[in-house]
Amino acid sequence: MPVPFCFNGLMPARYRPLAYTPPEPGELLSRARAFYELMRTRRSVREFSNRPVPREVIELALRTAISAPSGANQQPWFFVAVSDPATKRRIRQAAEEEERRFYAGRAPEEWLTALDHLGTGPEKPFLETAPWLIAVFAQSYGLGGHGRKVKHYYVQESVGLASGFLIAALHAAGLATLTHTPSPMGFMREILGRPENERPVMLIVTGYPAEDARVPVITRKAFDEVVRFV
Repeated sequence: MPVPFCFNGLMPARYRPLAYTPPEPGELLSRARAFYELMRTRRSVREFSNRPVPREVIELALRTAISAPSGANQQPWFFVAVSDPATKRRIRQAAEEEERRFYAGRAPEEWLTALDHLGTGPEKPFLETAPWLIAVFAQSYGLGGHGRKVKHYYVQESVGLASGFLIAALHAAGLATLTHTPSPMGFMREILGRPENERPVMLIVTGYPAEDARVPVITRKAFDEVVRFV
């Protein structure tokens, strides 16, 4: 049974025992290595097959995403999974319109130079080809009773964590992914009918890669360049 627990002199919280079974000796390392070996094969893909992906797979990945930690457990996210061809077409048309403006002058030259080695451009056929688009929204505030605004904390960090969980879950299921962030993205809220308190963050494109899919030849920073033990 949950029991009240007073933290920092504030209102009592309710706690229950943690359901946790420690791994067997040696299993900790093998689990960590297996997950690393799985995730190191993940690549962003821009060439997708139109092969269908069952809704149940996407639903389970989203259940993983919403299990992510969040500031004050406010879960300031909303996901819209899109498979309807007409809606995907509208999203593609709106995204490409913004992307043309981006590549034609909105983006500074430095940004375009940074993107050059990826071979990206304003055309985004994968937004229609891939079987699923998952729109990620961040809720700047929640809505309580009688429309009362409830301030959310650590929104960006929380949504980033949930999005990472989602990408990992989709990859673990055997699907390819791409994070797509047309700028600005206000059209996503309009097309998908989301309220004013939600800000579109990204589209996660997912499905099977095309049989002839290619990915850019890139390198990762060395481990010691980005990690330090103290």
